[in-house]
Amino acid sequence: MRIFRAIGVPVNPVDPHTFVGPATVQRLAEDDETVPVGVYRVTFEAGGRTNWHTHSGPQWLLVVEGRIRVQRQGEPPQDIRAGDAVVFAPGEKHWHGAVPGTTGTHLAVNVNVVTTWLEAVSEAEYQGTI
Repeated sequence: MRIFRAIGVPVNPVDPHTFVGPATVQRLAEDDETVPVGVYRVTFEAGGRTNWHTHSGPQWLLVVEGRIRVQRQGEPPQDIRAGDAVVFAPGEKHWHGAVPGTTGTHLAVNVNVVTTWLEAVSEAEYQGTI
């Protein structure tokens, strides 16, 4: 058994090269002993979102507060709320962030993942108008 305590783990601003708008990230746990897994708490302020990106392994998002907007390339955005979860399959181009005008927090569970960061999500994509 291993315990990972959130207390004392810094909350940092996200990388402005891979996110648009205000957001913070806290690495809650990381384990490379068996299957590599990383767990991150990401809080998005209004307008905050990731860039488009893909992962080499599955990514689970568990919404713990507020509302989160998710979109897979080629599909309309979907809004999820606290208590909801979504999983992105390896290679799916997607983004996630706060629903416009709201805030939201999710836990991201990355299983055996290398992330490839892509272009920024446009305001029209974020608003769901294109």
